Amino acid sequence: MGTELVAQSMRDALWVCLQTGAPLLMALLVVGLVISVLQALTQIQEASLAFLPKLAVAGGMLLLLGPFMAGVMQGWTVTLFERAVMIGGLP
Repeated sequence: MGTELVAQSMRDALWVCLQTGAPLLMALLVVGLVISVLQALTQIQEASLAFLPKLAVAGGMLLLLGPFMAGVMQGWTVTLFERAVMIGGLP
């Protein structure tokens, strides 16, 4: 019984990582791709041109998705503590 709860907790941990990280990474991927295409078309190879838009998008996405991320992590933490009590309470 305990190993199933641990395995389920690990699966849930991976799912939480995917839920919290994927939207931010996908937005940064899209912005990076757009900036790379613009740099290739205009042949402007400035490092700050690639970095600053990504930084702005990351900040904006964290502001927008922060409450969602906190809620997902809070729910997972509550579930994790409940499972820890269940594992510890087993004979």
